[in-house]
Amino acid sequence: MAARPLLLLCFVAAAAAGVLQARAQPDSKGFISIDCGLPGKTSYVDDTTKISYAADDGFTDAGANRNISAEYIRPRLSRRYHNVRSFPDGERNCYTLRSLVAGLKYIVRATFIYGDYDGLNRLPVFDLYIGVNFWTMVNITDPGGPQLIEAIVVVPDDFVHVCLVNTGAGTPFISSLDLRPLENRLYPHVNVTQGLVLLDRRNFGPTADTDVIRRDMIRADRLLGDMYPDDPHDRAWLPWVNPAEWLEISTTRTVENTDDDKFAAPSAVMQTAITPRNGSTSIEFLWESAPQPKDPTPGYVAIFHVSELQLLPSSAVRQFYVNLNGKPLLDGSYTPPFLLAGFVYNPSPFTRYPQYNISINATANSTLPPIINAVEVFSVISTATIGTDSQDASAMMAIKAKYQVKKNWMGDPCVPKKFAWDRLTCSYAVSTPARVTSLNLSSSGLSDDISSSFGNLKAVQYIDLSNNNLTGSIPDALSQLPALTVLDLTGNQLSGSIPSGLLKRMQDGSLNLRYGNNPNLCTNGNSCQPSKNKSKLAIYIAVPVVLVVVIASVTVLLFCQLRQNNQGQNNNGRCLTWRERLRIALESAQGLEYLHKGCNPPLIHRDVKTANILLNARLEAKIADFGLSKAFNLDNTTHVSTNTLMGTPGYMDPEYQATMHPTTRSDVYSFGVVLLELVSGKPAVLHDPEPISIIQWARQRLSQGDIEGVVDARMRGGHDVNAVWKAADVALRCTAPASARRPTMTDVVTQLRDCLELEKRSRGGADVNTSNPSSSYSTYATDHSTDASQNNTSFEMEHNFGRMPSMASGPAAR
Repeated sequence: MAARPLLLLCFVAAAAAGVLQARAQPDSKGFISIDCGLPGKTSYVDDTTKISYAADDGFTDAGANRNISAEYIRPRLSRRYHNVRSFPDGERNCYTLRSLVAGLKYIVRATFIYGDYDGLNRLPVFDLYIGVNFWTMVNITDPGGPQLIEAIVVVPDDFVHVCLVNTGAGTPFISSLDLRPLENRLYPHVNVTQGLVLLDRRNFGPTADTDVIRRDMIRADRLLGDMYPDDPHDRAWLPWVNPAEWLEISTTRTVENTDDDKFAAPSAVMQTAITPRNGSTSIEFLWESAPQPKDPTPGYVAIFHVSELQLLPSSAVRQFYVNLNGKPLLDGSYTPPFLLAGFVYNPSPFTRYPQYNISINATANSTLPPIINAVEVFSVISTATIGTDSQDASAMMAIKAKYQVKKNWMGDPCVPKKFAWDRLTCSYAVSTPARVTSLNLSSSGLSDDISSSFGNLKAVQYIDLSNNNLTGSIPDALSQLPALTVLDLTGNQLSGSIPSGLLKRMQDGSLNLRYGNNPNLCTNGNSCQPSKNKSKLAIYIAVPVVLVVVIASVTVLLFCQLRQNNQGQNNNGRCLTWRERLRIALESAQGLEYLHKGCNPPLIHRDVKTANILLNARLEAKIADFGLSKAFNLDNTTHVSTNTLMGTPGYMDPEYQATMHPTTRSDVYSFGVVLLELVSGKPAVLHDPEPISIIQWARQRLSQGDIEGVVDARMRGGHDVNAVWKAADVALRCTAPASARRPTMTDVVTQLRDCLELEKRSRGGADVNTSNPSSSYSTYATDHSTDASQNNTSFEMEHNFGRMPSMASGPAAR
């Protein structure tokens, strides 16, 4: 049978999404749907699908709205393709999609209809980026033909940029932009360093080219369509019809997805299929490689969706092989399941060929010809390039939004380097994120107060805000920027006292502070004193917290001194056992529970990490370093408002980073990272080879059931696998992105006690201090200062555990 080429997908899927909330946030399904070039802040609901499309005003602040020429507006062309946003100025222009879930997989889809919107009849070519990674080249070859570009990627932050880059071959433009969330179990090829770009997605079995499965299946000249709501992920499945060579099979019965389904093909697609006509034993088709300027030989992934739609007699057999360029794709044959969505795919990208010939052949034992319901083909792209440090990037985007800075401030602030924002200097390293080191906004027309977000630029050395119209007081957060050497605030309308921290740094010579020509700014503080009542109130609030900090600091200093004097005596180079690690985890959890529930006022630690857990000679754990702790009123509030983001990268709660409101659940998140370190023996941020959070690293393995690939191999199997699973599960629930889904520390203590009981019952031996009366955290007490002085030795957990050399992944699950 002659091979039929698999056409490149150049048809537009009609965008489907729910109503966008205020400030351009995803709808209740997590969808974002943008009609690019729609005027102002308007939106509309599609008459047929009841889906709302928002104008792109809240997503980009560059470009111009234009309408396509009337000759290209056909009666059935969907409304959102009547206009485009064009970007004649600047090399890189970006959309920013916000309020996403960091670490989640998303479908990102851009569509383009040129329609001679500029009257030049000049078809452009330009580049498209997802974040800081190259996505694809957009090559418009037909002025009235729609073009769809779709990718599946992991979004590393709670936002993603989609950028159009002018390469000198025409003005970039865009018609629509969509984003759809996916469960992380789907499309296993996609991870933090690799994404998929759609080449084609086809539905076999419809009897006509118009059979795009959808309520408005023949809209937009019978070519534009997708499957929402039949496909909850809103993927476009276009019909492939060839009645001369294929026999169509269909059913009205539901085709179910299995529990381990990795692709979730919808029932509406799986209800139709094809087999070869005329007694042939094979189905054949092909596609050709589509080189990209930055990837001349891309790798490909193909997914063949297969389901048996006919109830076969017992004597009938349908088995087949799938071959690529004459070589088997599978180790054996495949039998499609009855009314279940089966699939065959290549786990790794195909060896790179100029042409890919697929042949589906019946086996010698098969009494029936092969069958196929649908196919998806993707090229593989790298998403390994690291953007600007997420805290720096978030701070710069907040500064841009507050002061409505235009300039070329689009996309990532520092990466790629040639697109770095104007008047911004960044430092670049090979394997760590770029950092903002210098920011010059002198004479930029800034008004309002000084944004607290400047205080989140922890690597910045130089800030120039001179000759603007800034008002209000100088935030104390600026005094806590460790690398800052020059701060220029001259020529503004600032008032109040200069923070003492800045004055101290100016006096000791570590900071060049320039503050002239601010008439209402006080330097001696006498004329800026608050009223006595306010001062007394501040004292009443501050004294208890200061006392706690002082006591804790003295304890930590004593611990550190003892550690230096008595540290090869107790460690002896050995690795902590699983039972010892569980006890450390439990006692640390009890310490945090005490801070949250037993202290008066209750405290949020704000810097939970392995380095702040101390071990005495008996390996009993103590929470230390309360320098960042904050008191809160348990009766009236659940969080503390702060102006400065505090904590350690790798341990910081992403919700706290976004809201600046630390809660007890922020400590829970950090403790979850510590617990994963105890289980795996790995640091909070791994280099695998690129930086990756231990949370993402562990989730990837645990989602595949690979607990032994997570557990520290240096424990040499000396652990109960159920106890390890339970502890890892507790850690993952502690690090849930949404704080409302995290347990309390009281819950964590209970679960870790259960882990110890599992370990005890499985491996025998004495109980391991699940309620040791000598533990300072067994009950809520009021004074633990003497406990440290009674120990002969103490040392940081990092010295005994956290800084051990990293290892390769452990063995497969037992």
